[in-house]
Amino acid sequence: MKRQLHIFLNAIMFYTRIPVPRWMHHDEELLNKATIYFPIVGWMVALFTFLIFYIFKFIFINNISILLSICAGVLLTGAFHEDGFADVCDGFGGGWTKEKILEIMKDSRVGTYGVVGLGLLLSLKFYCLTAVADALSGNQLWTLLLVFATAHSLSRFTAATFVYTHAYVREDAQSKAKPVAKKLTFAELCLAGFFALLPLAGLGFATQNPYYFLLLIPLWLTKRYLGWYFAKWIGGYTGDCLGATQQVSEVVLYLSVLALWRFT
Repeated sequence: MKRQLHIFLNAIMFYTRIPVPRWMHHDEELLNKATIYFPIVGWMVALFTFLIFYIFKFIFINNISILLSICAGVLLTGAFHEDGFADVCDGFGGGWTKEKILEIMKDSRVGTYGVVGLGLLLSLKFYCLTAVADALSGNQLWTLLLVFATAHSLSRFTAATFVYTHAYVREDAQSKAKPVAKKLTFAELCLAGFFALLPLAGLGFATQNPYYFLLLIPLWLTKRYLGWYFAKWIGGYTGDCLGATQQVSEVVLYLSVLALWRFT
């Protein structure tokens, strides 16, 4: 149990800006195992962003409250995944060989592809969440928390599955994702999946809607496409690819929720 606590704290330290106790033990082995708690980190981000929205909705309209919650999420994670998405846009947008793509993604500067891509992604996220919030009111507002938790946990699990299904392609040991790039066991993948699916199950139970499992279909298609795309160009994945997968999957889930509500 003590070892699992250290593993969990490693996940919090690596994926968020939340302070952890000084007595926490940190090494690469524990950080590799911390991938199984990636979806639980999603729960925490979802709860924090929802609370920011819930507090400010008593002062401002939904649009402003949603924007403030997005800002809070970016601050909590240190724009960790957004940075990966921007790097992927730059790398795959400007590079035509594996070596060039990896070189561009390693560059700390953000180019036109990254700026435009991140702007469009955040705009989609803002409008999707505003539409979800506008559709809910009163006691239904807690459904928004479950939507947040579902999107944040399942999107992170989708990113984590690359560690199981694909090869890590960077050879430099200094890469920030290298410690988490070791293969997951099937049991660890299943445990992470269990944590990721809990909010989705809660969403279906709370709303008495039996069709929420359909949200897994567009998520699976997203993973399949991104996996094929990354493998085609660079032969596997990098840490930036994981961040991009999380961000894209999160937006896909918001869009899927809105589509599901419209047609069911």
